[in-house]
Amino acid sequence: MAAPLPVSALNNLFANQPGILHKCMKKTLKKITPDPVWRTCSSFWYGLNRLFQWPSARLHPIRRASIKQLASYKNIHKDKRCFIIGNGPSLKNTDLTKLVDEYTFGMNRIYLLFPELGFPTTYYLSVNSLVIEQCAEDIANLPVPRFLSWRSHKYIRKPDGIAFLHTTYSGPKFTRDARRRLWEGATVTFVALQLAYYMGFKKVILIGVDHSFNTKGTPNKTIMSTGEDRDHFDPRYFGKGFRWQLPDLETSEKGYQMAREAFEADGRQVLDATVGGKLTVFPKVAYETLF
Repeated sequence: MAAPLPVSALNNLFANQPGILHKCMKKTLKKITPDPVWRTCSSFWYGLNRLFQWPSARLHPIRRASIKQLASYKNIHKDKRCFIIGNGPSLKNTDLTKLVDEYTFGMNRIYLLFPELGFPTTYYLSVNSLVIEQCAEDIANLPVPRFLSWRSHKYIRKPDGIAFLHTTYSGPKFTRDARRRLWEGATVTFVALQLAYYMGFKKVILIGVDHSFNTKGTPNKTIMSTGEDRDHFDPRYFGKGFRWQLPDLETSEKGYQMAREAFEADGRQVLDATVGGKLTVFPKVAYETLF
């Protein structure tokens, strides 16, 4: 009969598989717990998590410097218009050269387009820890104002000039003050909408927000790409070996609806000019009619 594994070997097994025990326990508990009780407990747990994050996200010297920096952006573009550029394949069918004199927000790996465009976006934003961890060096070298999730500041060796945002996965809301906590809404585009609101933009136009993916699976699950990326504008975007999280389109739509209501309540507007996009929350407009 085979000898049992020593305790040290079991410890090493779980040490090399971070979170595996926690995930199994969570899955089992969810199965045996009534849905209303599970939702209540989850809300309490995530609320407690946000509470524990607050001291660092508010009082850390780097974050305090970011709060001061963010104050300078309040209503800086009042009554102007801007474009929030998603990263969908539809960008290949969108004449982005028209944006050279526009205010623009680029997100995640949008910088792969900069050499082809000949100019960068006005602002750069990323809140996904996996993207920031794997692309930290690229982000550090971008020549534009950058906004990153405070949660991911540990991956940035030179934080000077970067505004770190206190973003969270839970606690749904549309935040009008970017110095405070911002809900991510399962998409960086929702955070961009909150930033655009804070900066005072009267009209925000979405492009490249295709709101559809070829890759299927459990929302928010982390996977590793095994080949060229078909879900974004460049096959290198989340290319082979890149770790990324599967989309949660349902949660994203909840955030988008909050954004629409917030902008319209203030006499402002969000339009969707994505070529062939599947998002139905915002009024549609033909891209070529905007110039």
